[in-house]
Amino acid sequence: MIADAASSLDAASTHGYLLVLAIVVPVGGVLIATAVGGRTAERTAFAVIAAGLILGFAILLDVWTTSRPLAYVLGNWAAPLGITLRADGISAVMLVTTALIIAATALYARADFTIPRDGLEARAPFVFWVLLLAVWAALNTVFLSGDLFNLYVALELLTFAAVPLVALSGRAEAITTALRYLLFALAGSIFYLLGVALLYGAYGTLDIVLLHDRIRPELAVSLAVALMTAGLLAKTALFPLHFWLPPAHAGAPPAASAILSALVVKGSFFLIIRIWFDVLPGSRSLVAAQVLGAMGAAAILFGSIVAFRQSRLKLLIAYSTVAQIGYLFLLFPLVVGFEGSPWSATAWTSGWVQLVSHAFAKAAMFMAAGLIAQALGHDRIDDLGGVARALPLTVLAFAISGISLMGVPPSGGFVAKWLMLSASVEEGQWWWAVTVVAGGLIAGAYVIRVMTRMLSPRLELPTLSVKVDRWRQSLPLSLAICAMLLGLLPLQSLELLQVGLPHFLGSAGR
Repeated sequence: MIADAASSLDAASTHGYLLVLAIVVPVGGVLIATAVGGRTAERTAFAVIAAGLILGFAILLDVWTTSRPLAYVLGNWAAPLGITLRADGISAVMLVTTALIIAATALYARADFTIPRDGLEARAPFVFWVLLLAVWAALNTVFLSGDLFNLYVALELLTFAAVPLVALSGRAEAITTALRYLLFALAGSIFYLLGVALLYGAYGTLDIVLLHDRIRPELAVSLAVALMTAGLLAKTALFPLHFWLPPAHAGAPPAASAILSALVVKGSFFLIIRIWFDVLPGSRSLVAAQVLGAMGAAAILFGSIVAFRQSRLKLLIAYSTVAQIGYLFLLFPLVVGFEGSPWSATAWTSGWVQLVSHAFAKAAMFMAAGLIAQALGHDRIDDLGGVARALPLTVLAFAISGISLMGVPPSGGFVAKWLMLSASVEEGQWWWAVTVVAGGLIAGAYVIRVMTRMLSPRLELPTLSVKVDRWRQSLPLSLAICAMLLGLLPLQSLELLQVGLPHFLGSAGR
C-alpha cells in the first residue's frame, strides 16, 4: 500500500501548491483582519471566502479528474523531517463542504455583525469575523495535514477559535458554557497528545504514511490509539461525553451555532478516521470497533429522545446533533472486520454521506432557528404557532433539513441511512439496522412536533419583534436544498470518497 501511496503522491503533486494556499489564504485573512480591525475585518473575510471557495473547488476537481490524492511536500523536505500536505477524496469533499457552509454563514451573519457606517466600532463584529476565518484555517489544516503532531496543533487552533464564539454574547451563562467546552476540549487534547508521544517514542516519526509502514500490533500502539481516540471522542461529543455540546451550541449566536454543529465537531471525527484507517494497517480491534458502534447507537437513541422532550427550538436542534453524530460511529463496526467485502465500501460511503448531509442540514436548522428567535423574540416550541405564515422560507428550510435528518427520500440523509441499513443487513449485523430505523422514527417525531406547531392555524399573524428579509431566509433554505440534492447524486460519483484510501475500501485512487 505504501508504495502505491508514494507513487500516487508523486504523480499528483503538479497542483500541490493549491493545498498550501488552502491553508495560507484563511491564515493570511486572520492576520490582515486582526491588523486592520474594525469595518475592514468584514471586507477582508469576504475576500478570503471568495478565494477559499475557488481553491476548494479546484482541489476537488483535481482529485476527481485524476482519481489520485493531491500532495505537497513543504520545503522539499521529505518525511520524517519535512511536512506533507495531502488531499484525498474525503479531504477534498470536506474542503468544499466547509467552504460552502462558511460562505453561507458569513452572508447570514452580516445582519448581526456588520458595523453601520455611521456607528461606532464594536468588539463583537471584529471578533466574529476574525474567529470565523480562524475556524476555517484550522479545519483546512485538519483536513490536509499528514503529520499527527501538526494535526494536534490544528485541533488546538480549532478549539481556541471555536470556544470564544460560544461566549461572544458576553453573558455570564455563555461564558460558563464556553469554559465547560474548553475544559472538555483541553482534557481531550491531553489524552491525544499522550498517545502521540507514545507513538513517537516507539517509532520515531509522526508522519501518517511512514507510521502505516512501520507500526506493529503491540501494547504501546494499542494504548496510544486508545488514548488518542478517547481524547477525540470528548472533542466530538460522542455520548456519554456530550454534556458540553447542547448548552454550547444552543447558547451561541445562530451563525456560530451553525458552524459549531455543522463543522467544528467533524474535525475531531475526521482525525479519528485518519488514525484508525490510515495509521493502523491491520491492527484495528474488532472489540473496540463494536464499542464505538455501541456508543454511537446509544447517542442516536439518547440524543433523539432528549431532543423530542425539549421546549426550546435551539436546544432541540443541539440534542439532535448529539444523535446525528452517533450515526457516524456506526461506520467502525460496519467496516472493521469486513475488509475485502464490497459492503465495507458501502459502509464507508454511508458514513461520509451522513457527515456531509448532516453538515448542510444542521447549519440550515440553526440558521432557521436563529431567524425565528430573532423575529418572535423567543424560540419556545409551544409558542411557534403561525410562524410559517410570517416566515415561510425559514420554515421551509427547517422542514427540508428535517427530512434529511429523518432519512426520507430523496435526501442525502436517506442515501446515507439506506447504505448503512444495506451494509448492516448484508454483514449480518442487523442490530445496527434496528438502531438506524429507530433513530429515524424518533427524529421524525421531533421534527413533526415542531412543524405541527409552526403550521398550526392562527387567526392573526404572530407579532414580529424584527422583520426578517427574504434574502436572509434564502440562506438556510439554500443549505437545506444542498442536503436534499446530495440524495440525487449518482452513486458512481460517490466513488470520489474512496480516492486515496486503503485498498479494502475499493479500487478508486489506488
